Amino acid sequence: MNTKENTTQLLTQLNQFTRRVHQEDEVFLFDVHLCDNEIDRDGERFSLEALEELKTLFVGRTGIFDHNPKGENQTARIFATELVQEPERRTAAGEPYTYLKGNAYMVRTDANRDLIREIDGGIKKEVSISCTAASCTCSVCGADCRKSPCVHQVGLTYGGILCHHVLSNITDAYEWSFVAVPAQREAGVTKQFGTDGTKGRCQALEKQLRAKDALLAQAESMVREDIVRLRFLTEGAAEQDAVSAAAARMTLPELLEFRETLRTKQAKQCRGQLPDGQRFAAENAAFQVKAGGVSGE
Repeated sequence: MNTKENTTQLLTQLNQFTRRVHQEDEVFLFDVHLCDNEIDRDGERFSLEALEELKTLFVGRTGIFDHNPKGENQTARIFATELVQEPERRTAAGEPYTYLKGNAYMVRTDANRDLIREIDGGIKKEVSISCTAASCTCSVCGADCRKSPCVHQVGLTYGGILCHHVLSNITDAYEWSFVAVPAQREAGVTKQFGTDGTKGRCQALEKQLRAKDALLAQAESMVREDIVRLRFLTEGAAEQDAVSAAAARMTLPELLEFRETLRTKQAKQCRGQLPDGQRFAAENAAFQVKAGGVSGE
C-alpha cells in the first residue's frame, strides 16, 4: 500500500481517469509489479528501452483476470507508472535489475470487498501483462528471430553468452491480469509479436521451425554423403549403393555414430598399408629430439 505522504498526489493522478473527484475512503490504492528486464521462463526478456515504452503505454490500462477481455472482468486501472532500478542487483544478462511498477486503483464496493482483502493478504499477487513487441532478437548474434532466425538455441551458452530473446520496440499495451502462474518469475508476462497478435506469433514460430528443419536436412545430407564416400574408400564400389539405402533410413545421431566408425576404420587401414619403416616414421614424426628437449614441430 502507498504511504499517507503521497496519497494526495496519487489521488490527483487517479482522478484524471474518473468522471468525478474521488476521495481517499472511496478508493483502494495498490502497487503492481508489472514486468522487468530479467530473463523469464520462456527465455525472453524486455530491453531497458522496451520498459521505457511500456512505462508510457500502461498508464490508463485496465486490470482483469486471466487475460479474459470481458467487460465484467474489469477490476482495476493503472493511473501512474515508474521504473524502479536496483543497481546492486544484476540480471542474468548482466544489466542492473529494473522493473516497471504501476500504481493501480479500484473503487471500493460491496462486490470487491473480498478481492481487496485477498490483495492485502498477498493471495492475489502475481500479475501478467499483454503487449505487442515488434522486435525479437537473439542475444548471441542479434538476428531477428522472426524474419531471419539463427541456429542459437534458447538456454544454451555460446562464448560465455546465455542465449535468450530480447523484446523491444513495443507498439502497444493491452491489459494486465491477475494470474496464478506468470511467465516472469517476479511479475509475469504474456507477450505477442507483430501487429496482428496471436496470428503473427504463430506465423513467426512456423517460419523459425521451417528454417531449422531446412538446416537439419542440409546437415543430414552432408553426413550421408560423407558416409558413402568413407564406405567406398574402406569397402569398395560394390558396397556404395547398399550403404546409401541404409543411410537414408538413419537418424542424425545414428549417422554421426556410423560416420565416426568409418573414420576410425579408414585411419587403421591407412596405417596398415604403410611399410613398417614408414609407419614407424609416421607414428613418431611428431616427436623429434632436439637440443634442449623434445619438440612436436
